[in-house]
Amino acid sequence: MRLGVLDVGSNTVHLLVVDAHPGARPLPAYSHKTTLRLAELLEADGSISEEGIDRICATLNEALEISEDKGVEALLPFATSAVREATNAERVLDRIATETGVKLEVLSGADEARLTFLAVRRWFGWSAGRLLVLDIGGGSLEIAYGLDEEPDAAVSLPLGAGRLTSGWLPGDPPDPADVRALRRHVRAEIGRTVGEFNRFSRPDHVVATSKTFKQLARIAGAPRSAEGLYARRVLGRSSLEEWVPKLAVMPASERATLPGVSEGRAQQLLAGALVAEAALDLFAVPEAEICPWALREGIILRRLDRLRSA
Repeated sequence: MRLGVLDVGSNTVHLLVVDAHPGARPLPAYSHKTTLRLAELLEADGSISEEGIDRICATLNEALEISEDKGVEALLPFATSAVREATNAERVLDRIATETGVKLEVLSGADEARLTFLAVRRWFGWSAGRLLVLDIGGGSLEIAYGLDEEPDAAVSLPLGAGRLTSGWLPGDPPDPADVRALRRHVRAEIGRTVGEFNRFSRPDHVVATSKTFKQLARIAGAPRSAEGLYARRVLGRSSLEEWVPKLAVMPASERATLPGVSEGRAQQLLAGALVAEAALDLFAVPEAEICPWALREGIILRRLDRLRSA
């Protein structure tokens, strides 16, 4: 069957169309993204502005038309931290349902971590052993660890690259004092959770997902996307330690010229790099392998598992 995953995230609304059936690898058929940057459309009280709601509804209606054109049989719509944490989330969801007919499933942070972990486990298989999975989104950082398909520990921290950029790094390039303050904040937040994971055995394989990690790996020398999904891509802690000071003094326009960095995400790349560097350092791991599958694929796999067991 042809499935569509509609992801309302902190940075983008992303429609991913795949051909899939139980027991088979989902094959991507089409992808459509619209940049929203919901973190920039919040009011002082943490609510999504009327402009923001209007833009979400318009974007979802466009995605619905595309999914129909592409022959999608079932649509799996969900939202993450930007909608989940909005003080007017109920009103946002009601307006979306009324104006588009889409009933968004709002994932908890733990759900995000678990579903991303499922996707990573299926990609690497059982031979990967104990996995530690890191995922930097626009609004949050998800961390999960485990040996099976369900992680033994899964947490979500408010350390998304978009959230941190809008809240901590107003300058372009940012003030060095702001960068230092954000670095302290990020490390304190991650440091509080490390003990929860250290009670388990050391991971056999450390994996990173998300656009932020992919872009950081690319500027550090990983293969281009044109070389295919199966090219091995790794991001080393030493590379991050080298690149963070460079990114800190670059304006967003200069970051956008780096290999693999999109103009829309250049502004928040430094915040993402600070989170990635802190995570690898505090978990005492030298590198993370980039996985092409993440939350959207986890949503698809969960749906296929349910179909198979029905």
